Amino acid sequence: MSPKQLLPPWLRTASRLAPEVRRTKMTLRSLALHTVCEEARCPNIAECFSRDTATFMILGDVCTRNCAFCGCQKGKPATVDPTEPANVARAARKLNLRHCVVTSVTRDDLDDGGASQFVSTMQAIREANPCTTVEVLTPDFRGDVAAAKAVFAAKPDVFNHNVETVPRLYPSVRPGAGYERSLRLLCLAKETDPGAVTKSGLMIGLSETLSEVEDVLRDLASIGLSAVTIGQYVQPSRDNAPVSRYYEPAFFKDLIERGRALSSPRS
Repeated sequence: MSPKQLLPPWLRTASRLAPEVRRTKMTLRSLALHTVCEEARCPNIAECFSRDTATFMILGDVCTRNCAFCGCQKGKPATVDPTEPANVARAARKLNLRHCVVTSVTRDDLDDGGASQFVSTMQAIREANPCTTVEVLTPDFRGDVAAAKAVFAAKPDVFNHNVETVPRLYPSVRPGAGYERSLRLLCLAKETDPGAVTKSGLMIGLSETLSEVEDVLRDLASIGLSAVTIGQYVQPSRDNAPVSRYYEPAFFKDLIERGRALSSPRS
């Protein structure tokens, strides 16, 4: 039985063959672009594509790491495409995006981890779409401070870096990354520009405990992030880590209240 067949009713999504979905895919293919929606096999792809929304994935479609939760290809990536930033900007214009999200595979093979491509892509989007806001969801750049600061200097409207899971699960779920390294990157973003919109996210359903999730929320609140997202992990394929639990919607509402309580200033 496939992971899709095992999904509870509240996680089942619309058909991926709807006309709006095909139209968005045609726009992306015409410009040789990738999206994390497709490459990571996101179950929400139909909902987003039907609204002319996509999260662009730059630096190709092959990742140098082997995270157990991710459906992206792993291996040796191709050379960086110099036309990619301009093509992302064209796609953003064709799709009439008011807010453009740009992420990437992890490129540990590059000296700057791909930071310069993020900068070029932000610049291209703004030149072609002056009214479009830009959010970047970056890898950890292997802790390279200079690479991270180059991205901060380009002034993304939102800087996002996901911690993904709780510290205990990093060795099995996110090898090659480090929880403390991710926290340092988020701290650096906030220290570099205290007024910037900063964001992080994590998945649940990978055998974490509620207390572990609360500890992560506490760590993120201590940094002073603007927003934190928490999503249900859904297994992209049989080769990925299994789902330990599907949480009902009410559980997420409870997490919202817990997160708000942690981030509220104390008297």
